[in-house]
Amino acid sequence: MDSEKKQFRIEKDSLGEVNVPLEAYYGAQTVRALENFPISGITPHSVFTRSMVYIKRAAAKVNSELGCLDDKKSNAIINAADRIIAGEFQDQFIVDVYQAGAGTSCHMNVNEVIANIAIESLGGEKGDYSFIHPNDHVNFGQSTNDVFPTSMRIAALFLLTELFPLVDELADALHGKAEEFDSIIKSGRTHLQDAAPIKIGQEFSGYTTSVAKAGEKIKGASDALKELGIGGTAVGTGLNTHPGYARKIVKELEKLTGLDVRATSNYFEAMQSNASISEVSGTLKVLALEMIRIANDLRLLSSGPKTGLAEITLPAVQPGSSIMPGKVNPVMAEMLNMVCFSIIGNDLTITMASQAGQFELNVMMPVMQYKLLDSLTILTNALKVFTNKCVKGITVNETRCYQYATGSMAIVTALNPYIGYSKAAEVAKESLSSGKSIKEIILKKKLMSEEKLDELLSPVSMTKPGFIAK
Repeated sequence: MDSEKKQFRIEKDSLGEVNVPLEAYYGAQTVRALENFPISGITPHSVFTRSMVYIKRAAAKVNSELGCLDDKKSNAIINAADRIIAGEFQDQFIVDVYQAGAGTSCHMNVNEVIANIAIESLGGEKGDYSFIHPNDHVNFGQSTNDVFPTSMRIAALFLLTELFPLVDELADALHGKAEEFDSIIKSGRTHLQDAAPIKIGQEFSGYTTSVAKAGEKIKGASDALKELGIGGTAVGTGLNTHPGYARKIVKELEKLTGLDVRATSNYFEAMQSNASISEVSGTLKVLALEMIRIANDLRLLSSGPKTGLAEITLPAVQPGSSIMPGKVNPVMAEMLNMVCFSIIGNDLTITMASQAGQFELNVMMPVMQYKLLDSLTILTNALKVFTNKCVKGITVNETRCYQYATGSMAIVTALNPYIGYSKAAEVAKESLSSGKSIKEIILKKKLMSEEKLDELLSPVSMTKPGFIAK
């Protein structure tokens, strides 16, 4: 028993006594959450915790200025928050991401850690909440119901500032390849079958625009995240706050975070709805879908190198087989595919959670913040390595590309205005069955002169609008 006393301190909450590890900065409600939710072993993203701590810091300062919290307590809370923001005490935020609805457990974990850091700074012992109380002081004028969604939005905005430059860098890298490959002709493909010639540069220009457009969609959607409902407290009415608190805390958060945030125009909507989270997740899914398509193209274009298309070569970054010597696989594109599949799954979870709110609150916010921040994190990391270790090092097998372009039956398309679709189809069919070239068959049938035919069947001329007058 004496040994147990040395290892634990006794704390009380509204349900009774709780043994809290002696050295822990968290308290009774965190311990209960650990006991109740041993689900995934995954704890909240550090940027989410930091975002919540920013709110605690801002609230302490504003409440002090408004005369709602004495300066001694306010300064202790602010100093504790600053230490956490600087990177200390990260091992104290330990509640599973799958937890009590609305995120009360995670929120109280933060309140308790800040309180106990502040208590020590004032000369008290952890757990002596007569100095600083997690609810009465750290959480003064706040509720999980306005703190948690505000933290979600701030955390997402922080991670988006890391994502946006990488989307732009990928688009720039693809644009660079489009320009580098602009003179190289290849066979187009539709339905995975031969189609009219195209420049590889033109193909990559399509990829460039797809990425850029998807990035703009994400940027547009992210603006709604800047609208914060902090100050609404439990149900949006602002119960237990000073009349000037809501406006002042948003200004303080803007200053602390450097983010262009603003107060919501309707605190009830901000409490009820998480449409902005769903919207951003949806635009991340759009980018994921485009990246799956592009990654798949690169995998097909680089297939081989002896028995596939082998039109392009992706940089070799690691051996590709434990049994086949010399094998190299398109691992960066494969990795990106898996990341994007995960983002699509995350979006479905967010969709279901977003519609699951009732009346004044959506209690499914913990899983929403986990999935959104996960999507932002893995997409940011994936795009960074995909751009630098794959896209920037792509090279082209120009000879192979030209052979495919000139050997494709689809080049007969250029003859449609001169010999008609039906005759052109007959020529293509005969070329496929006989193995003879389009040119041979046209000349044999005396459908046009060799000089005219060479002019029409120039692959370069087929990669732009127009036709040569009859």
